[in-house]
Order: sequence, then C-alpha cells, then structure tokens
Amino acid sequence: MPINVASVPQRSPFRYPGGKTWFVPFVRRWLASLPSKPSLFVEPFAGGAIVGLTVAAEGLAERVLLVELDKRVASVWRTILSGDADWLIRRILTFDVSRGNVARELRREPRSERHLAFQTLLRNRVQRAGIMAPGASLVKQGENGRGLRSRWYPQTLARRIREIRAIRHRLEFIHGDGLEIISRFRHQEDCAFFVDPPYTAGGKRAGLRLYAYSQVDHRRLFEMLRNAAGPVIMTYDEAPEVLALAQEYGFHAQLVPMKNAHHATVCELVMTNRGSCLPASKNTDRLLFD
Repeated sequence: MPINVASVPQRSPFRYPGGKTWFVPFVRRWLASLPSKPSLFVEPFAGGAIVGLTVAAEGLAERVLLVELDKRVASVWRTILSGDADWLIRRILTFDVSRGNVARELRREPRSERHLAFQTLLRNRVQRAGIMAPGASLVKQGENGRGLRSRWYPQTLARRIREIRAIRHRLEFIHGDGLEIISRFRHQEDCAFFVDPPYTAGGKRAGLRLYAYSQVDHRRLFEMLRNAAGPVIMTYDEAPEVLALAQEYGFHAQLVPMKNAHHATVCELVMTNRGSCLPASKNTDRLLFD
C-alpha cells in the first residue's frame, strides 16, 4: 500500500511539484539500516526539502546540507536560515490575499532577497499546483471555492518557518549546482546523499514544465554517485533509460508505490549504491535488480 502522506509531519513552507513527503518513511528506514549515523546528509536538488528538513528535525544525521540552483527558491531558504526569518513571518501574517493584491505584489521588482523570498512563497501558494515555472497560472476556484486563499495558510507557514529556524544549527544551505556539490563531498565516507533530480530523463517533460532549472546531465550524475564513498539513495520516475543507467553503474533498484497529485497510485524508482535497496516493509515494493 502507498504511504499515507497525512501521517508524515509537514515541515516545508512550499507546495512543491514532485515533493517527497511520501518518501520520508523510507528514508528513515534507510538511514536506520546504515552502520552508523551520517555526519553529513546532502540533498543536492533540495526544492521544498521535506526530506532534508525531516532528517535535521529528527536528528537522523549530524548536519544537513541543502542545495538549490533556483534563485527564488534559494532566497526562501537563505532568508529563513538568516536573521530575516522574523521579517518574513510578519509579512506573511499581515498580507491580505486578494486577486488585486496578489497581482500587484507579483508584478513588483523585489527590493531585497527577503522580499524575493516572500514573493516566491506567495507565488508558490497562489499559483496552480504550486508551479512556479514561467507561464503558470493563478488558482481560480481552489478548494471549496476559496480561490487564492485555498492554499494560503499564514499561521501554518509562520509555524513551519519558526520550526525550521529552531533547527538551523543542524542546517546549511548553498545556492548552487547540485552536481558540483556532489563532486565536492562524494569522497567522504560519512556523507549520505538523497538525490531527487528534476524528471527530464528518458524524454520526461515534467521537469521542463514544473521547474525553472530542469536540465540535468543524468549520465554524469550516475557516474559521480557510483564512485561516492558514502551511501546514496535516489528517486526517479520509472523509465527504461533510467533503469539502463542504474544497471550500467551498478545501482540496486526497486519500485515503490506512491500516490500522485491526482490520487492515483503510481510507482517511483528508488535506487541505492550499496546493499539491498530498502529494508523490508509492509508495502508492496517490487525489487527490480540487486
């Protein structure tokens, strides 16, 4: 059975297309199966960063490094982890969400990084499905006819930001290229990687539609991670091209059921660089090769 995401603590301020809330229980099991707690946990394509935030909040690694190339998403993480978190909380709590106010705010040129952070969270919450890529439209009817307010929960956002700020001693953020960060840390045996790149392998176009930065050299990614000294876990859409790369570079792979945004059960491809892919579970995971 797919994981019930309602049972997983929601820690990210983002609504993120392709978010990994469903994967959190598997990462917990995977980390618990390792011989020792990682000194560093790296999420090189952080996005909404639900996995990295969970690892930091639950102390599953000594430190967590989040990496994101998108300038707008990066502005949110940098603002929350800096001294500007209180300003961002106040702006969220006092903003009056109406179609006119939202349109005016999103047209404005950001005056600072913290202003860009606010605009980014607003855009993420009032655009359809949380999509922030160019061309995304605003929510119309929304849930229960609430329109733009249907995903704008100021008190919840403020609470999540405060909770992230409270664990910032375990968090570090880099605005940069995930592949470069993998190259920097792949020789550390006590460094674990969770890698969830934009889905553009095998002709998949979801990443192109959903994310501002979606181009990834997938072969180079597999090649670098094959030589990682520490443990690696990756998630991808199921595609023959990805399976071929996993076999070529010696990864262990299995399919894990999850529910997509339309509540349909689909399978995602999960791969690791050592041992069996994931500890046994009650879910109907299907081992592809080991």
